[in-house]
Amino acid sequence: MRRAPVEWPTVALPVHTPVAPELSSDTGTYATGPQPSPSAPGGTVVTDPYPAAARTGRSSAEAQTNADATPAPSRLPGPGAFDPGRRGVRVLAVVAILVVVVAAVWAWRSRPQVEPVVTVTGPSGVADTGDPSVPTGDEQVTDPSAVPVGEVVVAVAGKVRRPGLVRLPAGARVADAVEAAGGALPGVDVAMLNPARKVTDGELIVVGVPAPTPAAPAPGVAVPGAVPGGRVNLNTATLAQLDALPGVGPVLAQRIIEHRDQRGGFRAVSDLRQVNGIGDARYEELKDLVTV
Repeated sequence: MRRAPVEWPTVALPVHTPVAPELSSDTGTYATGPQPSPSAPGGTVVTDPYPAAARTGRSSAEAQTNADATPAPSRLPGPGAFDPGRRGVRVLAVVAILVVVVAAVWAWRSRPQVEPVVTVTGPSGVADTGDPSVPTGDEQVTDPSAVPVGEVVVAVAGKVRRPGLVRLPAGARVADAVEAAGGALPGVDVAMLNPARKVTDGELIVVGVPAPTPAAPAPGVAVPGAVPGGRVNLNTATLAQLDALPGVGPVLAQRIIEHRDQRGGFRAVSDLRQVNGIGDARYEELKDLVTV
């Protein structure tokens, strides 16, 4: 025999439904207290289990959390503060290279220069170091007559463009003296002057004019270079006295003097044969007119 099913009593459970706060018409604000909820079946009043204050606090906390999570704008200069671009970068690179090159050139030119010491040997063989405290070769010479003369003064006369005194360096030739006087006039032969001869200080050079014949000495007056009997001393005769000999002109007379100076004088009359321009025939003419 089956039992009849037991019917359990029906109990109405409260239903909690969250209700949004209502805007008050009097104050214009939302109600914060619990609000009545619609009646549940059975006449039970359901209240809001989550008060508005709790929801408000949670919303504020969430807002604060969101505010903290949002990064504050950085005050540091970013890429947008100064962006020269590709062209600007190239210009800056070129400027930097130019600055480096200019600095390198300036440093190279500003480096200390090393100058070599030039040693010059003076006329006396003493090296000249450039120090004024060290006496040079010229200062060490005590005899003024031993100092070589730097220039000579000669007189050029005759058929030249500018006759007069000319200054020449020591060791100059007759050709240099004639050139310093402007040169010989057209048609004048200077070969008889021996252009290669060295001039001496105070010498007279006559161009294009025959040498004057020396006047006969007065009786009782000794002529330098002459010996009793009318002979000419080859070791003491002047250019004019040698030029006055037969067959001897100014060129040959100058050669005789140069030969005498180079050899230290004639030791015998026969030494005339060693002079260029005196052959056997001319020697025969002169041997009885000269002496040593």
